[in-house]
Amino acid sequence: MSEVILLIPLIFFAALLFSSVGHGGASAYLAAFALVSMAPDSMRPAALCLNVLVASIALYKFYKVRAFDWQLFWPIALTSIPCAFVGGQITLPNHAYKSIVGLCLIYAAWTIFYRAKITDDVTVKPVAKPVLLGVGAGLGLLSGLTGIGGGIFLSPILLFFAWAKTKVISGVAAAFILVNSISGLLGVLTKSPALPAGLPYWAAAAILGGWIGAEFGSKRLANPTIRKLLAVVLVFAGGKMLFSS
Repeated sequence: MSEVILLIPLIFFAALLFSSVGHGGASAYLAAFALVSMAPDSMRPAALCLNVLVASIALYKFYKVRAFDWQLFWPIALTSIPCAFVGGQITLPNHAYKSIVGLCLIYAAWTIFYRAKITDDVTVKPVAKPVLLGVGAGLGLLSGLTGIGGGIFLSPILLFFAWAKTKVISGVAAAFILVNSISGLLGVLTKSPALPAGLPYWAAAAILGGWIGAEFGSKRLANPTIRKLLAVVLVFAGGKMLFSS
């Protein structure tokens, strides 16, 4: 029970921070689960469940302020949804899962740190639909395999190639995370996963944090100092996953 209570504030703040940039927060949830040494077979479905809730709120908030681009979103989603389902059906050995998630957490930390001071002053460049289809397929599979919605990988790609403005990227990422998380979760559920008993409490914390964060983030960019602190936590948790694999 102490583990359940400890995770409530961690999940609340993770949802608040990640939803402010249109993300569901799965990488942070996995980091929190890693810190309390949760079993890998429970980590993935729990993270995906929380991701669905927070990404839904973030999508609503960003779409409401017109921070979205259907032409950018649909090619990526078209291939990512089936690939996320396939990835969700694959159960990796514990050591392989921990290694992959550990590397993903460290990568997530780097992207968050890198994006901390990014502004919305960019010149948007066109991108071919086949390229977006390929990006969606790769990130969808990774999403299902790890229980990470994929936004933490999609956003840096969109930013690096300047395929959209920052606010629009947040809206597209939220939608991408939502469809991938649902698809990946359905794939995981076909394998009869073990859902942790504390999930309803964590879900309530995620909804509250997600609502506050998305409301703030859809109006203005999040605080860069907070993002950097979050990056440090992800590095620590990622290292813990790697060294325990």
